[in-house]
Amino acid sequence: MTAFARLDATSVAVETVDVPVPQPGVTEALVRVHAFGVGIHDRYFIPPDARFPYVIGTEGVGSRRRDGRARPDAAIGDRVLLTSALTPKGGTWAAFAAVDAAALIPMSDGLDFATAAGIPIAGTSAVESIHTLDLAPGATLFVAGASGAIGTLVVQMAALRGIRVAGSASPRNHGHLTSLGAETAVDYGARDWPEQIRRWAPGGVDAALAIQPGTGVPSQAVVRDGGHLVTVSGDAVEPERDVRVEQFVHRVDARRNMEDLVASIADGRVRLVIERLYSFDEALAALEKTETRHARGKLVVTGPGTPAG
Repeated sequence: MTAFARLDATSVAVETVDVPVPQPGVTEALVRVHAFGVGIHDRYFIPPDARFPYVIGTEGVGSRRRDGRARPDAAIGDRVLLTSALTPKGGTWAAFAAVDAAALIPMSDGLDFATAAGIPIAGTSAVESIHTLDLAPGATLFVAGASGAIGTLVVQMAALRGIRVAGSASPRNHGHLTSLGAETAVDYGARDWPEQIRRWAPGGVDAALAIQPGTGVPSQAVVRDGGHLVTVSGDAVEPERDVRVEQFVHRVDARRNMEDLVASIADGRVRLVIERLYSFDEALAALEKTETRHARGKLVVTGPGTPAG
């Protein structure tokens, strides 16, 4: 099986090698990977007990091939979304992946593989961010790093809930953000962007979502007294002016929300933004592009020898 794998425990180099097909355990499913999303942490999400070469990758979509002994009669052939972060048997940058069967999410008939492959990680982060923000219709929200994979979903999900949204992005993405439902967009490189947000929301926004690293502190500056700041990047932010600061929360009960999001993308209510679709041979270029943090939405790679549709 051809797969991308990290070379050893100290190197961050990635190359193509042949590795055996992973064998699913009693609670796992073997999935034929048709496409996978590329994430900023793919190169570094290596479990401490990994054996090298280690297949990287944290998300994908494919068809269920075989289950462990716990579910021998599972729906083999079903199209599913999967996640595989920090699993000892390796990730999704391969022809096959062995993953937790209980974590598989059904793929809606209205989705193609390329679109669905970009949903699991960004979608989960967006769902959990919206839940942690807990805003009512009419509230104001500032999203720092709004043009990325998570941000573009959050903007749309918030707007559908009647939340007024502003976001930061490079100027070339401002029109794109407003087309997704943001009321206004600011250039994160402009010195006066906080003043622009305060003019849009006098007194400050009710909440801010800091997605990109280093955006937590400046985002708090545009939140009203007693407001709410949620960080996705893990920024350490000292609360000021009674602003409630917290990291977005991973929830074990997010599956239902994810299924709703998948349905919303399938029926067109929410658009998953994919900047580019790469072939498997171009996967490393996709990873390097993602690591620049300047991708618009998601980058997706089709699996080796597998069509994207």
